[in-house]
Amino acid sequence: MTDRPYRDFGVLLVDDDPAWLRSLSLSLCSRAGLTHLVTCQDGAGVLPLLDAREIGLVLLDLDLPGPSGEELLDQITERHPEVPVIMISGDNQLDTVVRCIKRGAFDYFAKTDDQARIVGGVLRALQALATQRTSRDLADRMLSREIKHPEAFARIITADRAMLSIFAYLEAVARSPHPLAVQGESGTGKEQIVEAAHRLSGCQGRLVAVNVAGLDDAMFADTLFGHVKGAFTGANGGRRGLIEEAADGTLFLDEIGDLSLISQVKLLRLLQEGEYFPLGSDQSRRLRARIIVATHQRLKDKVEDGRFRRDLYYRLLTHQVELPPLRCRTGDLRMLVEHFLAEDARCLGRPVPRLPRGLLNLLAAYPFPGNIRELKAMLFDAVSITVSDVLATEHLLPILQADDQEAPLSASTQNPFAGFERMPSFRQAAQLLVEEALTRAGGNQTLAARILGISQPALSKRLKLMRADDSRRTWP
Repeated sequence: MTDRPYRDFGVLLVDDDPAWLRSLSLSLCSRAGLTHLVTCQDGAGVLPLLDAREIGLVLLDLDLPGPSGEELLDQITERHPEVPVIMISGDNQLDTVVRCIKRGAFDYFAKTDDQARIVGGVLRALQALATQRTSRDLADRMLSREIKHPEAFARIITADRAMLSIFAYLEAVARSPHPLAVQGESGTGKEQIVEAAHRLSGCQGRLVAVNVAGLDDAMFADTLFGHVKGAFTGANGGRRGLIEEAADGTLFLDEIGDLSLISQVKLLRLLQEGEYFPLGSDQSRRLRARIIVATHQRLKDKVEDGRFRRDLYYRLLTHQVELPPLRCRTGDLRMLVEHFLAEDARCLGRPVPRLPRGLLNLLAAYPFPGNIRELKAMLFDAVSITVSDVLATEHLLPILQADDQEAPLSASTQNPFAGFERMPSFRQAAQLLVEEALTRAGGNQTLAARILGISQPALSKRLKLMRADDSRRTWP
C-alpha cells in the first residue's frame, strides 16, 4: 500500500525523552516516508498544538510528567475525537494496555518493541484515517453531484449524467491510498480518466504508464522493480524500475487483465506489503506511488475462470469505475462530432465542414464497437476526403449501416408490436418503419434508406406506394 497519501496528515509525537523522539522520527521518515512530523516534549503543549495545527494522529507517551498520558488521552478524545491516539510506554502490562484501549486509544506499543512494529501501527492508523476521509468525501460528492475541479476533466468531452457521476466519484477517491481500477470497452477513454485521477490526486510526481500485456514474468519484475548491478548475466549497471520512477506520483498499469498468474502474485505482494526488492538486492524499498490499473476485459469473468487471482481482484477493485460505451452516451454525439471536426480541420489546414442533414441521427443508431476511438477515426477519414463545405459521407454510410453491423435488439426490449390489440399488416408495419427512419434521418432519404438497410430506390418506391395509399391508419 502506498504511503504517499499519508503525508497529507500531520503526526504529533509526544515524549519527554528527546533521544526517543529523534529515533522514532527518523524511523517514520525513512521507513514510511512520513515528513509532516511535529514533536512535543511537554504534555501541557499538546492541546494547544492540536487546536492550532492540522494533526491527523498522535503518538503519546503514557509516562509523561505533569499531565499524564492517560489524562491527555481523555482530553484529546473529548476535544478532538476525530484524531486517533497511539499510546507508547515502557510498561507492557496487559491491564495498562486494556485500560488505554477502553479509554479510546487506537493502539498501544511498548518502547521495547521493534520500531518496525510501531511504524506499521502508525501506517495502519493513517490508512484508517484516509479511508474515513475518502468515504466521507464520497458521500458528500454523491449527494451534491458537484464537480469541484472541472479543469481536471477538461480533455473529456461530455455532458452525460453517468460520466458526471464518475467525475464526482473520482474527486472523492483521488487522494485515497488504495488502488483505482478503470474498466470499460476499448476506445471509451480509460487513459483520459487515469490522467484526470492523477491530476486530482495532487501528486508532485509523474504519471508513469506501462502496458503489462506485452511483458513476460521476468520482464514484468525488471520493468517495475528495477535491478542492481550484477543481478543477472548482462546486468552491467543498475536500473531504476518504474515504481521508483513514479515515486510521489502515479503508476498506471494498463491491460491488467492480461497479466500472467506468476506476475499477479508479485503485484499482490507489492500491494499487501507496500514494499518491493529490486532484482538482485536484499534491501527493500517502499512503494511511494498510487496504483491505477485499467482493462477492457471483465475481470470478474477471468476470476471465475481461474485466470485472475481472486485476492488480487479484490485488492485492485477497492475503488473502481466502469466507463459507459459510446452507444449509451448518444447525447454526447453532437459535442464529440463538433470537437473532432474542428480538431481534424485544424490538423489538415482546412475549414470546418458542415454536417449533412440527418447524419447525427444515423450515428446515434450505430452501435460503435470501437467507441470514441472509432468515431474519431471515422471523422478524420471523412474530413480528409471532403472537398466541399459539407462533410463527405461516401465512406461513412457503408460502415454505419453495413449488414453485418446491425445492432441486435436488446433482450430486455419489448417487441414493439407486443402491446397491439390487433396486429398490423406487413404493409402497415413497413409504413411505420419508414416514417420513423425518415424522422431519425431528418428527412434525408439516403440516410433513411441506410437506417432501414435497403437501397435508396427501394425507399423511393415505398414512399410512392404510401402516398398512393389512402387507407393509412394510426395504430395504438
